[in-house]
Amino acid sequence: QDAFVAFHVDKVLVSKYLKSLEIGELAPDQPSIEPTKNKMLVKDFRELRATVEKMGLLDPNQLFFFLHLAHILLLDTAAWLILLYFGTSLMPFIISLVVLTISQVQASWLQHDLGHLSVFRKTKWNHLLHKFVMCHLIGASAKWWTLLHSQHHAKPNCFEKDPDIDMHPFLFTLGKKLSVELGIKKKKYMPYNHQHKYFFITLPPLLFPTYFHYHTFYIAYTKRYWVDLAWMLTFYIRFFFTYGSLLEIKSLLAYYFIFRMLESSWFVWVSQMNHIPMDIYYDKNLDWVSTQLQATCNVEHSLFNDWFTGHLNFQIEHHLFPTMPRHNYWKVAPLVKSLCAKHGIEYQCKPLLTAFADIVHSLKNSGELWLDAYLHK
Repeated sequence: QDAFVAFHVDKVLVSKYLKSLEIGELAPDQPSIEPTKNKMLVKDFRELRATVEKMGLLDPNQLFFFLHLAHILLLDTAAWLILLYFGTSLMPFIISLVVLTISQVQASWLQHDLGHLSVFRKTKWNHLLHKFVMCHLIGASAKWWTLLHSQHHAKPNCFEKDPDIDMHPFLFTLGKKLSVELGIKKKKYMPYNHQHKYFFITLPPLLFPTYFHYHTFYIAYTKRYWVDLAWMLTFYIRFFFTYGSLLEIKSLLAYYFIFRMLESSWFVWVSQMNHIPMDIYYDKNLDWVSTQLQATCNVEHSLFNDWFTGHLNFQIEHHLFPTMPRHNYWKVAPLVKSLCAKHGIEYQCKPLLTAFADIVHSLKNSGELWLDAYLHK
């Protein structure tokens, strides 16, 4: 069905593996589509996908991705050269940190493209370069990312199915309905009515330096991703060898922790602006298109926004066509917007700063709903 088509590039190859898993056909009297699914929307979306394929919008422009990788490598090298030639005083130290942070975040956008198989036509080349970028340039497991991110795309904002919202209810309460339910049950893991305040000092600066560091190694080890672990070690060897020759141990650890905090903050604000303000609840078993649209929103298109967000400002298009190369999102956006208008579905597109503010507003509203339900029977 639509999810299968959306995720797989080489459907013939995948079908060969599926044959061994087939256990039979549905009985003639069994429905092949759930009653909650919008049949006309599904039909129109499949026609749209056929149009997208004919237009060649699923074909990557490899020059685009080559230049993107080149600017990542140049920035990565420049961060070290700044300390080498200008010394390790405060100003070169700060400039080097900023340059390396930019390189790391842009590498995270590129590994996202590779993980979605949207850079090369051949799946194996996507996987190989994904390990280089994610494991060697960033220091995290490619398979760990694929495992979690695939679940997110399958059921975005669906509680207990989307790992990206696992912070509910232990750190934040998310979504209007879930917040009310939590309050009615008298559960309080954190002072949620203040979560829009402590958000600034928890998730953005600390996600990468703490949780992601632990979790990527934990999953890679427990699931025996030995190749990923070997690739990841090359990042740490390279980093501590090159920067360790220039900085003392305290400065080196401070440098590492600060750039991880900066990288984490950039990533969290961008990744959450498209999802936290949207509907968050249990899985409603909707059709593919409705599931994606109710959980995503866009940010306005501009050269800066596209670069700054890794084209995740086109989150709606990305979720509907996860294997589409990001440089084509702006081309398919008018077609998706027309589809939404035809079926009376809201197509949200905001300025960048408004999207950031909406994260805080949604957390504030969720916290207030929880408090109201918590204090009243």
